[in-house]
Amino acid sequence: NLLAKIEKMVFSTLRVLGKNGVRAQRHFHHSAKAQAKVLMALYEDPVTGYPPKYARDDIPTITGYADGQTAPTPKGIDFQPGELLGCVSGELGLRKYLEANGHELVVTADKDGENSEFDQHLADAEIVISQPFYPAYMTEERIAKAKNLKMCLTAGIGSDHVALQAACEKNVTVTEVTFCNSISVAEHVVMQILALVRNYIPSHKKILEGGWNIADCVQRAYDVEGMHVGTIAAGRIGLAVLRRMHPFDVKLHYTDRHRLPAEVEKELNLTFHETAQDLVKVCDVVTINCPLHPETEHMFNDELLSTMKRGAYIVNTARGKICDRDAIVRALESGQIAGYAGDVWFPQPPPKDHPWRSMPWQAMTPHTSGTTLSAQTRYAAGVREILECYFEGKPIRDEYLIAQNGALAGTGAHSYSQGNATKGSEEAVGFSKKN
Repeated sequence: NLLAKIEKMVFSTLRVLGKNGVRAQRHFHHSAKAQAKVLMALYEDPVTGYPPKYARDDIPTITGYADGQTAPTPKGIDFQPGELLGCVSGELGLRKYLEANGHELVVTADKDGENSEFDQHLADAEIVISQPFYPAYMTEERIAKAKNLKMCLTAGIGSDHVALQAACEKNVTVTEVTFCNSISVAEHVVMQILALVRNYIPSHKKILEGGWNIADCVQRAYDVEGMHVGTIAAGRIGLAVLRRMHPFDVKLHYTDRHRLPAEVEKELNLTFHETAQDLVKVCDVVTINCPLHPETEHMFNDELLSTMKRGAYIVNTARGKICDRDAIVRALESGQIAGYAGDVWFPQPPPKDHPWRSMPWQAMTPHTSGTTLSAQTRYAAGVREILECYFEGKPIRDEYLIAQNGALAGTGAHSYSQGNATKGSEEAVGFSKKN
């Protein structure tokens, strides 16, 4: 229609106006108004432009997961597997499908604060989509503001950026693409365990600086062989980490509210602990793989950290808020723990002055573990499948459900507790203001 044509012409003009035009294109896409409004917060395009030059021509095809669940099965997709889909211009490959069915799509990277583009479109949005890596925090206040909201959809795994209690009270369905990037995250955990224990980051930095002092590199380098490695939670990601660490000849430990089958414990020679407090006392490496909810918020505080073995390592790819931010800094500075790695922060993006950016002996990255190009193919297809079910009035897979009909449901009932873990998310505004 006319509005869509005008917007297309404007964006085309902005592309050739230089830097300011590129930034506008990276921040916001909008289609003409239609029967259902879908509001999507995605991270910005590459600073070098979109689409990028890809390093590979294809990716492996994954049709199912270790527990027997099938990979997403939408009726169709409008993207090439392996494309960059999680940024504004990628649009999760959804625009063609949504507009062909008469729906409105708004895509923006401007997601934080009352004056954000996201907030301006929230009041009449029926569906809100965002990724855990760049979450649109659906606080109690935002859910109250979104009078037309029917569903919060996570493109990935982990819906703690949604105030689940408020969503249930307002009868808002919450969904996510369960298992779509669990193995992606598990691989990242193994990488970061090895990076910390082997002191890889400082050693690589020595090369970049033109140096070669081997003693400087190995004075904090160890073998992981023989170490005690434990996971907080042994669900899809935690169990995948245990399976991948098993060939390293380590001693494996876990704690979880749901104990694993005896045959799995025997297969991997696992030691079960009733509580996290019991587990951390004996482990050289602790990897955090539990959901964030009120019961796990700030679990790793000064008290728990003080009970860990001196010189232990922590890898957290679950959620940043499971750890007390300042307690982690203190433990690293005192030497109580030897290293901390992960890719999860609170809030996201973190402010420029977030202490985890500058604390010693860390191997932090942006939240990238679950948004590889391989993972994006799966979670974009999963979002498409959920939307097809929603618009066609068909049941959404039970494993994709977090909350429905006013209560936790499906995976949510198994993994979460009702409550609100979004408090403090307003700090994310600090990143855009200081960036």
